[in-house]
Amino acid sequence: MSTGRAIPDVASDFTLAGKKALVTGASGGIGRALAMGLARAGAHVILAGRNKAQLISVAGEFHADWAEPTVLQLDVTAFETSPEIMETCCRKIGGLDILVNNAGYECVADSLEVTPSLWDTILDTNLKGAFFMAQTAARLMLADSGGSIVNVCSLSSSVGIPTAVPYTSSKSGLLGLTRSLSSEWAPQGIRVNAIAPGYFRTAMTDAFFQDTDWAEAMLAKIPLGRFGQVEDLVGTVVFFCSPAAAYITGQMLTIDGGYLASI
Repeated sequence: MSTGRAIPDVASDFTLAGKKALVTGASGGIGRALAMGLARAGAHVILAGRNKAQLISVAGEFHADWAEPTVLQLDVTAFETSPEIMETCCRKIGGLDILVNNAGYECVADSLEVTPSLWDTILDTNLKGAFFMAQTAARLMLADSGGSIVNVCSLSSSVGIPTAVPYTSSKSGLLGLTRSLSSEWAPQGIRVNAIAPGYFRTAMTDAFFQDTDWAEAMLAKIPLGRFGQVEDLVGTVVFFCSPAAAYITGQMLTIDGGYLASI
């Protein structure tokens, strides 16, 4: 029986052509992959991060057929200045449709050794910084027709990880932030979702992978039989930011090779 609804044009539903997207922590690893994926889907990408030289290097890797990226030197923990810097940059290119809150920091430490300084560094980057980037993005999006925010959470948003208590706390908080903002901003056309990467080897997580016993034991727990590659995250983020996800907000999708489903 027909529902009376037109069959969607799947290809056009997944395009980001004409959209402006800002990715924090875009200088390498996950941020680089997500930025390039958004560009490939048609978005004009702002590469944001603290290291301008590394951002320029990433920009140089963009395909000639993609929109030329904008490089923005930005520290998400510079709370007094970063929102203004971000807003000025976005207004110069015509606004903002997509924010990917990817900037993050981790430090493996026994909980008895965690200092107030370390706690603040991790929480300021992963949670407080993400909130004020989202706040700035929302102000820009409200001036237009809404937009999409994707927060990069973690397996530790759902499970406890020893020697990573500040990080786990920040990523659990980021999931709560995702849900709260999605509820508050949905009436204004702003969708807020999250991805939760499983075990991906990046510069930030390398300390774990250097422990070969840990790596072998963890690999045995992943049903798909391999660790994640940063490219495995791109499709989900493009989906969340695209018209195909127009009725999805407040969700976190775990990308972990089946790890959580099997424990």
